[in-house]
Amino acid sequence: MTTPPRPTIYDVAREASVAASTVSRAYARPGRVNAETAQRIFRAAELIGYRPSRAGDTQPAGRVAHKAVGLVIADVTNPFYGDIIKGAYQAAREADYHLILTHTNESPEVERSSIERELGHVDGLVIASSRMTDSALRMVAKQKPVVLLNRIIPEASCVVTDIHRGVRLATEHLAALGHRRILYVAGPETSWSDGMRWRALQETTAGLELDVRRIGPYEPTVLAGLSAARRVTRTGATALLAYNDPLAIGVMKGLGKLGLSVPAQISVVGFDNIMFDELVEPALTTIASPLYRMGFTGVQNCIAIAQGAHTSGAPLVLPVRLISRRSTAATSGNHLPPAGSRGVQ
Repeated sequence: MTTPPRPTIYDVAREASVAASTVSRAYARPGRVNAETAQRIFRAAELIGYRPSRAGDTQPAGRVAHKAVGLVIADVTNPFYGDIIKGAYQAAREADYHLILTHTNESPEVERSSIERELGHVDGLVIASSRMTDSALRMVAKQKPVVLLNRIIPEASCVVTDIHRGVRLATEHLAALGHRRILYVAGPETSWSDGMRWRALQETTAGLELDVRRIGPYEPTVLAGLSAARRVTRTGATALLAYNDPLAIGVMKGLGKLGLSVPAQISVVGFDNIMFDELVEPALTTIASPLYRMGFTGVQNCIAIAQGAHTSGAPLVLPVRLISRRSTAATSGNHLPPAGSRGVQ
């Protein structure tokens, strides 16, 4: 019995009613094809059983693997990524792969164009805290093995921390200290983790006698935290949970410049447990994330998928823990003055 011929991009083009060059571009340069056309192409490909080569349609058949993995991060200056990079490098080294690091400056446009340039030079991509849309990430995942860190979409392998548990630990810690007015200082508007943390905070405090408010969005930096401090004082909160540690540290420094005391007048909790948390005064209470393990696992899984392994489809959720330091304390009568502008945004 003869084996039926393998479908080609010309078959996909005919099925999707587009040019063959558009099919090739949808797989090789995802940002150059609009989302609706790309989805029609991918549906047509699935219908007829077309599968692009690992290296993409633009590569010659039989070309050897690159033995390289791309690690895409939002901001190389953010200490959050330090341990992720270390873990990723170690996993690549153990597998005898190169690691190509890309910094996108918190920009979804830069992220998209950088990934387009990398696609032809790597066997897979690990994308940390992506600022791209779900549809843009889906298009990338159609062409290369992709592992997402701090983001979940069904079409990619995902590694995340237990955000709901982290928020619950922080909230329970503050509530046990007597705090009833809690403020969330939000991170970037395009951050998936930020949205998840705010929703988790709302769910955790539902039914409890807690006044929960939100300000932001802010960039995840110390400077942004400094700029947010005056706004924090207008909320009347006795405790705050910041999107990440640099933002929390900036808020503490800003409050100090305004003559306010942490934790005597307001308690502060961050996220991630970066190396500077114990160096600031007061030392920062935080939710610790296993960042090294996240980077290591992300690259390890990406290489495995590139070599033909199959994933379960379920995201890998890593555990978190509360580290209580000196930036939180029992509430007292000496709080920040209420602003009279409840729910300030």
